[in-house]
Amino acid sequence: MEDSRDKLSLVQDRDPEGLSNIVESSDILEASHIRELSKELPPRTIGHTWNLAYSTSRHGASLKTLYRKLSASDSPVLIVIKDALDEIFGAFLSHPLRPSETFYGTGETFLFMLHPRYKCFRWTGENSFFVKGDLDSFAIGGGSGHFGLWVDENLYLGRSSPCFTFNNCCLSETDDFRIMDLEAWTFS
Repeated sequence: MEDSRDKLSLVQDRDPEGLSNIVESSDILEASHIRELSKELPPRTIGHTWNLAYSTSRHGASLKTLYRKLSASDSPVLIVIKDALDEIFGAFLSHPLRPSETFYGTGETFLFMLHPRYKCFRWTGENSFFVKGDLDSFAIGGGSGHFGLWVDENLYLGRSSPCFTFNNCCLSETDDFRIMDLEAWTFS
């Protein structure tokens, strides 16, 4: 039994598959960010390659394009945002981002801050408001009229507020923020 725990520890301490390729592909993530996030990702992502499915700098700033780029995948998705104050934060989604009438997802979903400080906000069990996609915005986490992370259809304006789903603080320095770059990563 102890041997299997040691092996799991070794796997979790390894750099993610293709670390240098991830850093090279990303306009936001640095190696230290990727290592931190890799420790938080669910076991089903370990050993899978990170694929940059969407980036505002490559594909333009459009929620419809983001949905289209993620529509062919059933992979979990990592959303990473860099705002106008150079803060980096985002969310891991248990399921691909898509338009939906109701909230969807599982307790694997979480919010995070990467820069200037690192912090991860996991599901509290308080509610199941994980992910909701509309044609004019998407939201992650909720409760009492507040979303943990909300982004508009132009992927330009966002808002972060404390929410019951993740018991998070505001992910950005101010509640409202301007998005300078947004990336969506899938795992294969």
